[in-house]
Amino acid sequence: MLPAKLAVNSYNYDISTPIQNLTQRVVFCDFDGTITAVETFAGMLKDFAPELSAQVMPELYAMRLTLREGVRRMLESIPSTRYPEILAYAQSKPTRPGLEELLDFLDEKGVPFIIISGGLRGMVETVLSQAGKSGNSLLERVAAIYAVDIDPTGDFLRVLSQFEGETELVSKVEVMTQHPAEEQIGIGDSVTDLNMALAVSVVFARDRLSHYLDERQHLYIPWNDFFDIRETLSQRWQDV
Repeated sequence: MLPAKLAVNSYNYDISTPIQNLTQRVVFCDFDGTITAVETFAGMLKDFAPELSAQVMPELYAMRLTLREGVRRMLESIPSTRYPEILAYAQSKPTRPGLEELLDFLDEKGVPFIIISGGLRGMVETVLSQAGKSGNSLLERVAAIYAVDIDPTGDFLRVLSQFEGETELVSKVEVMTQHPAEEQIGIGDSVTDLNMALAVSVVFARDRLSHYLDERQHLYIPWNDFFDIRETLSQRWQDV
């Protein structure tokens, strides 16, 4: 089990102490760079909107531009005729090791696994449809998927989002309110997961997200793959 990253945190949770008598839990997981082992949505934007993404992405990572504005600008600069190519681009993207095993563990515990992505629903579904062992689909293993929808009927892609927030195309915290639980677990890797990370009971963070949380002195659990997460949760919930 990976150690917790030590920092000040309002929840003051201790992953070495199992949670007792909780009646409900839920796991919220990012997609791009979290479920996928490589940047899939961000990589697509770099390939399909190279000039604009080169300008916009550094501003997003520096938090000088909102995700709502920046991601919309990049997506809506892409001709609709290229949407099938975007879905094809996602087909070859690998998932991070241990995803299916984590889902097995969560099923055993009766804990729903919900994907909240600031990327495209079509890309999420394309990857999950072949992410299982021997290329089997994991779509039916996921309790819900919240992501950006696309209208490709015009000359350029048009963004549609049921949970658009003030700064995000998909407000992850707003989605979380649809699934209240005594313990909410968050899994993420980048700036798109920051608001979720600050709101959940326990957060697993890697890559850029861990740096953002370090800056805010917010406690998190570092992870490399989903086997790490399964092991940590197994120890945390061992007597439940």
